[in-house]
Amino acid sequence: MELLHTIYLIAITAEAMSGAIMGMRRGMDLFGICLLGTVTALGGGTARDVLLGHYPVGWIAHPEYLTFTIGAAIVTGFIARHLHHLRMVFLLVDGLGLVAFTVIGCDVAMGVGAHPSIVVLAGVITGIFGGLLRDVLCNQVPMVLQRELYATVALFTGVFYVALLWLHVNTAIATLLALGCGFLFRVLAMTFRWRLPDFDGKDIRGLD
Repeated sequence: MELLHTIYLIAITAEAMSGAIMGMRRGMDLFGICLLGTVTALGGGTARDVLLGHYPVGWIAHPEYLTFTIGAAIVTGFIARHLHHLRMVFLLVDGLGLVAFTVIGCDVAMGVGAHPSIVVLAGVITGIFGGLLRDVLCNQVPMVLQRELYATVALFTGVFYVALLWLHVNTAIATLLALGCGFLFRVLAMTFRWRLPDFDGKDIRGLD
């Protein structure tokens, strides 16, 4: 679907920029921010393809994805000081990218005949794994494990998309509905600061 592919290109560019910004905050050189940007943008799809045995991996089949991510990381290095004005834009594009990655991941898993539960899991992995790798490489607790709803949005999007297809809704309509509802969920979660219950560990520190 052309719309989904366009959103995907926008999303990997935005994710590469977010990875590059974090790399700059950690004092990385040009190679470091390019690597971190690429891992953030393409890590989820790579993990999904390896787990599903879906070869060639996405960025190997389409080397132009590397051009998008490396180019975005390099550009970010030169304009980073101006990007704080665009924080909300990045959050919105990231949210759109999250649901787009999830739907794309579900499509890939369905293409290899995976069980519906694995289809949803593949979508979630595609959506969140790049950011998880980024945070691990930067030696911090992954954002997806500690802050606002993110993996939950991917899970909702994947389940909703698979359910629509199971109900024999037209694929194009199911894609647009999943993108729209998933994105709305993400925006509402950010606006109202919805979170899952968290645990600070204060009551169990004496048990070590």
